[in-house]
Amino acid sequence: MASLKFSHSNGNPFAVTRHVTPRSTRPTRIGFKIFASDNHSEPDLSVCVNGLQMPNPFVIGSGPPGTNYTVMKRAFDEGWGAVIAKTVSLDAAKVINVTPRYARLRAGANGSAKGQIIGWENIELISDRPLETMLKEFKQLKKEYPDRILIASIMEEYNKAGWEELIDRVEQTGIDAIEVNFSCPHGMPERKMGAAVGQDCALLEEVCGWINAKATVPVWAKMTPNITDITMPARVALSSGCEGVAAINTIMSVMGISLDTLRPEPCVEGYSTPGGYSCKAVHPIALAKVMSIAKMMKSEFNDKDYSLSGIGGVETGGDAAEFILLGANTVQKLCEELKDFMKKHNFKSIEDFRGVSLQYFTTHTDLVRRQQEAIRERKAIKKGLQSDKEWTGDGFVKETESMVSN
Repeated sequence: MASLKFSHSNGNPFAVTRHVTPRSTRPTRIGFKIFASDNHSEPDLSVCVNGLQMPNPFVIGSGPPGTNYTVMKRAFDEGWGAVIAKTVSLDAAKVINVTPRYARLRAGANGSAKGQIIGWENIELISDRPLETMLKEFKQLKKEYPDRILIASIMEEYNKAGWEELIDRVEQTGIDAIEVNFSCPHGMPERKMGAAVGQDCALLEEVCGWINAKATVPVWAKMTPNITDITMPARVALSSGCEGVAAINTIMSVMGISLDTLRPEPCVEGYSTPGGYSCKAVHPIALAKVMSIAKMMKSEFNDKDYSLSGIGGVETGGDAAEFILLGANTVQKLCEELKDFMKKHNFKSIEDFRGVSLQYFTTHTDLVRRQQEAIRERKAIKKGLQSDKEWTGDGFVKETESMVSN
């Protein structure tokens, strides 16, 4: 990757003064722009999201890769566009993890040790390191990498003063933006933390109000997929002053049951608890959630003034491109293959194809109408079965293949 440089003045040039007034009357504070140069043969991956200038749209998502100074420094050295640190709260002493806390899903029989890993479940909590330690490391990273984007992920109990203190303390380190964890699916719901807020729109609106009245840097709200309609909390977050949303966090799951011990996984002293599911298997679900949010943002908000960060099962440049095609501004995964995709389609910048595929989503009723028209145009030369009565049973596999699109 080419060297990555930005212009950056002392202090925090991305700080945004906030005023708590209705969104409809608030002036546009920060927008989304793409900077591309026709003088380069290589596709331009640089983006500017909510005033944050990045060399590429790839962001280290909150989690183990952002758990301490060493791993975050490595991410910056490797060229990531931004790093989101592991979620912090005021009192790390209340965060007590267990071991083991991960479990794998393989593409094979239950308990198989040979199949490809297609899913991970974790019951890991937010950062268990003292807040003061994390803050010192944020400050050190911003001192060493003043031109790189560092985003603090925060989560706190249902307490206005607590949220205000946490925001003030992380902003003092010079971080460039805040991602609010409204979506951790396990651990501490009794304290109204994580998904307990993201699944309750009334509670979410109140807490977003506290946050946006205090914060002076852009705020992203991280959405939970464990809800019937993800556009509802996304709409609330944006209407309450957040500059962007990130989707999705992990999916509530039970990874499996050992057929030898009859105990669930991950097994801790013979017991377990539902946790968050991630990896390749969640990618189609994440795409659907991001698509829904992007369509809502496009129809109800000026989506140029807000941002959408896609998360979920990104392992290749193609996976990343899919999120951008559905309207995401950033993707929380780094993939060099994205340039190959852009070259193939002659895209010069991310903006050239951001949201391009949204136009191809419609209703099932419209799909039926379109296919009927296409059949008539092809003079009734059909591909695949048209109704249940045409299944023969003898040719089940072949008949199924005739209706697969990819």
